[in-house]
Amino acid sequence: MEDGVLKEGFLVKRFFPRPPLLKKQESNQKTNQGTLGLPGCLGSRQKGHIVHNWKARWFILRQNTLLYYKLEGGRRVTPPKGRILLDGCTITCPCLEYENRPLLIKLKTRTSTEYFLEACSREERDSWAFEITGAIHAGQPGKVQQLHTQKNSFKLPPHISLHRIVDKMHDSSSGIRPCPNMEQGSTYKKTFLGSSLVDWLISSSFAASRLEGVTLASMLMEENFLRPVGVRSMGAIRSGDLAEQFLDDSTALYTFAESYKRKVSSKEEVSLSTMELSGTVIKQGYLSKQGHKRKNWKVRRFVLRKDPAFLHYYDPSKEENRPVGGFSLRGSLVSALEDNGVPTGVKGNVQGNLFKVITKDDTHYYIQASSKAERAEWIEAIKKLT
Repeated sequence: MEDGVLKEGFLVKRFFPRPPLLKKQESNQKTNQGTLGLPGCLGSRQKGHIVHNWKARWFILRQNTLLYYKLEGGRRVTPPKGRILLDGCTITCPCLEYENRPLLIKLKTRTSTEYFLEACSREERDSWAFEITGAIHAGQPGKVQQLHTQKNSFKLPPHISLHRIVDKMHDSSSGIRPCPNMEQGSTYKKTFLGSSLVDWLISSSFAASRLEGVTLASMLMEENFLRPVGVRSMGAIRSGDLAEQFLDDSTALYTFAESYKRKVSSKEEVSLSTMELSGTVIKQGYLSKQGHKRKNWKVRRFVLRKDPAFLHYYDPSKEENRPVGGFSLRGSLVSALEDNGVPTGVKGNVQGNLFKVITKDDTHYYIQASSKAERAEWIEAIKKLT
């Protein structure tokens, strides 16, 4: 990592279309640009005004600035495409403003410009939020110490699957039963009380205490399985304190998120989920992948699962959380490619941190990690499942 860099990687960033005249002016101002090696991945999004375009960009966090770069041919293009000045910024994490984007960080600058940045996992999102918050409050030692105390304090126990909890919640005999509830004169159909959900999590042995129950309920809401309904629960979302965003309260109402309903109501989605997507997630992250037809390189969010062993990849620019491709790892081979020069089978001037997966039916996948260490981690994880 370069001197002065606090964190770097891919995020998915939201863009909005520019007027044609501005595009032409920017095109005329472009100069020849060099390239730097690709070191890591994360996804960021800036809130668009007309069209919601989400694109992966390489982010570099420095003391007072968050820079983002475009990628071409698996490499970072300089100079940066933009920068976010952190002095006077406010940060919201988790940000639940977009139903299909549960892993967002929201930054609001001193000039009220809003940026929405999406990570590939809760752990990555929280890591970025922690480092960005530290950079914002760098001149406040007490605040930074408080952040260090809170770091890693909100984690899902490894033996618990959120998907399993939600499936159990929908069980007709032992699940939680939504019903009409009234708040401030309004009736909300198919809802349940915050305190009732915590009771259910404890009685179903998913949580040992009410604190654990609130933690799990908050995570279900973060991952877009649940959403708040009504004034009481919606007001808690704006608190900014993760521990207070789900209310263990008999006056706070919640319901199943629409995205989950769409998922379970689609026969195609259920079929895919019960087979390839039913395994336990072992590893996930942003990687660059060479296409099979045009041989161009694009950033994809990879998810590695076991029982059954599959490697899926998602397009981070798409709203729907469905893989655009994937393959079984049974009988597959995975190996690192040489770092000196462009390896055989790789198109374009893409070098460094590459590895290849050959499936049982002899399909070749060329993938690029952000560093040698990350490549080694992916290869080791995949080998255990082949």
